[in-house]
Amino acid sequence: MVRIKHRYLLVHILYPDPADPNAKSSSLTPGKNFPDLVQFHRPSPNDLTPQLFARAIKDQVLLLYGDYGLGLVTSSLYIKYLSPATSTAIVRCSRAHYRLVWAALSFMTHITVTSTQSHQSRACAMQVVRVSGTIKKVEEEAIRRARAAILRAKRESDEGTADGILGILGKEGEETLQGEKNMNDLSSMSDEDNEMGIESDEDG
Repeated sequence: MVRIKHRYLLVHILYPDPADPNAKSSSLTPGKNFPDLVQFHRPSPNDLTPQLFARAIKDQVLLLYGDYGLGLVTSSLYIKYLSPATSTAIVRCSRAHYRLVWAALSFMTHITVTSTQSHQSRACAMQVVRVSGTIKKVEEEAIRRARAAILRAKRESDEGTADGILGILGKEGEETLQGEKNMNDLSSMSDEDNEMGIESDEDG
């Protein structure tokens, strides 16, 4: 019996543009007085569903790699978790083709949300912050980063300063980067593979 091997991608949806002018003002819509960290990590539209997000990823894979690439990722691509409130998602895909999904996410520049009246496109950027062979590791990383982001946002609000793009993506020495490995090391997945009992590619 062949065991299907997956990869789990932790994705943050960032919104570089100012708050959507078409959105109604509410406590979930950051204003100009909010720190840049909150502006970038603001909530996604409630119309953004896992099915719509998966469709957007598949469309981008089709654009980059054509029907061949879409055929490789379609059967295994699945959104395990999507939170519009925190703009965080966990994407599952096959281990053999997760780099195609990663590339597609990196090239996505907008999300089209479907409302009762029309289709609206919002500019965004997808930040893949963790790739793991187990969903547990991704969930732990999501919780750790959420706590660190809350602390940074509170600190910026109290100090009345904003770190700009460096504060959003993290600095060396900040809580978000403590104990974090280089992205190139994440691609090997040796620790997750050992936990799952998966043999390396060299071993077949």
